[in-house]
Amino acid sequence: MEEYKENIQDKGDNVKLSSKPEEDQSCNKVCSNIGEPVPQVSSTRGEFSDPVYKEIALANGHINRMNRDELRSKLAELKLDTRGVKDVMKKRLKNYYKKQKLSLMQSVTEGGPTDTYYDFICVVDFEATCEQENPLDFTHEIIEFPMVLFNTHTLDIEDSFQEYVRPEVNTQLSEFCIKLTGITQKMVDEADTFPSVLKRVVLWLQEKELGTKYKYAILTDGSWDMSKFMNTQCRLSRLRYPQFAKKWINIKKFYGNFYKVPRTQTKLSSMLEKLGLQYEGRPHSGLDDSRNIARIALRMLQDGCQLRINECMHEGQLRTVPSSGPVERAPPPHTPRSRD
Repeated sequence: MEEYKENIQDKGDNVKLSSKPEEDQSCNKVCSNIGEPVPQVSSTRGEFSDPVYKEIALANGHINRMNRDELRSKLAELKLDTRGVKDVMKKRLKNYYKKQKLSLMQSVTEGGPTDTYYDFICVVDFEATCEQENPLDFTHEIIEFPMVLFNTHTLDIEDSFQEYVRPEVNTQLSEFCIKLTGITQKMVDEADTFPSVLKRVVLWLQEKELGTKYKYAILTDGSWDMSKFMNTQCRLSRLRYPQFAKKWINIKKFYGNFYKVPRTQTKLSSMLEKLGLQYEGRPHSGLDDSRNIARIALRMLQDGCQLRINECMHEGQLRTVPSSGPVERAPPPHTPRSRD
């Protein structure tokens, strides 16, 4: 439903971003020249005055002059992924060397850097009721609740959750919706309503000890899932918005900033293609979309991007979380109370 979400969002989004302009996310991790000695770190120097940063800049210049074959050859030599367009391969190589240099430098003063802010990231990509030509006031109800959990340390997808949801306002799915999502009328008729499904989602997250034993964050492909679908569904189901879903990682923003591409190149299919990946599964299946989004996030972590929460809901409005602030984490999951 990703391209479809883009279309309906462009027609008229009823949630607002804060007026503060979005800050560029600092996803660059690390890069350097091969085989050069690591300089001694002086505690009296400014943050970026150490000669290591000059070496990083020189390495970046060398990488910028490499052609596609040279990039692939060097990536293969370092046993790194050789897929993706030229700009992606450059980014991957720069961050590999930068990581090697800065991790050694920081080990002298801090005992080494942290590769990620979270132990686990949980990808969510809802499917919702829809029409081919949605009026601006069309009520989207969640009909599939998928989650894909991956470990940021092992870079493995560890588990997934999926349940269909029975809509209560527009109970009959449109032919367009059925064809788009592959979700049939029988599937939703036999499913539970949203409050019951959400309880099992919370239980699943609690069983993983997320927010208690392990640090975690929710990740979505855009703002629409949480700011529109979750927000609308909680209102329809007379539930308070769940605290664990009030802040999340919008991977589209990170992808665009990290790989320096325009918004038009941050659709799911475009992101996969640019990384040299192919879609696996059925497009517009919530679970399959979530798995493919997880693959993109994992590749970005491998390429040196440090994903962190960058959006949230505040007083019913969509807001940007500035990268200059403290790192946000999702709280322990709990079933929200009724609005009644």
